[in-house]
Amino acid sequence: METKNIMIVGVGGQGSLLASKMLGYLFLTKGYDVKVSEVHGMSQRGGSVVTYVRFGDKVYSPVIDEGEADYIVSFELLEAARWLPYLKKGGVIVTNTQQIDPMPVITGAAEYPENLVSKLKESGAKVDALDCLKFANEAGSSKAVNIVLLGRLSHYFDLSEEAWMEALEANVPEKFLAMNKKAFELGKNATEE
Repeated sequence: METKNIMIVGVGGQGSLLASKMLGYLFLTKGYDVKVSEVHGMSQRGGSVVTYVRFGDKVYSPVIDEGEADYIVSFELLEAARWLPYLKKGGVIVTNTQQIDPMPVITGAAEYPENLVSKLKESGAKVDALDCLKFANEAGSSKAVNIVLLGRLSHYFDLSEEAWMEALEANVPEKFLAMNKKAFELGKNATEE
């Protein structure tokens, strides 16, 4: 199988490390060679972060270059737009519609761009946009946005729900498991906005 590339982009403190660990575990247990990068960027809360997950028969490097990502999983709308050049033609963006103002917007030096979902679609990308924060809160914690996104992402892979649940169980502490399973289900079963 050719190597598939997933970029997980967002803002520090949103759980992108757990999401990438869970995906790495999932594909490893299915027999793929997997490379997961470390978090790149300002991983302190508020800074832009990106992690790469690559899997296939043989993967030599964890790095994804411009135009190579099959999927961009975005925790925040502006981050989806920022990393768009990395998406390959025909690629998919699974994004949370939440907007987190970056520092230039907070200080008044810039304005948050409008109609980003439409602009992303106009680029030719397949955009799967969802208010993941709403579903995370419904599951019991605003911190479950990452798992809602993975539930949404699961549509694009021919893997059983049992495999996804096994990855969740292996990477999430027991006391948060029920809430995260609910977050996964809500993301998986949500209808696109």
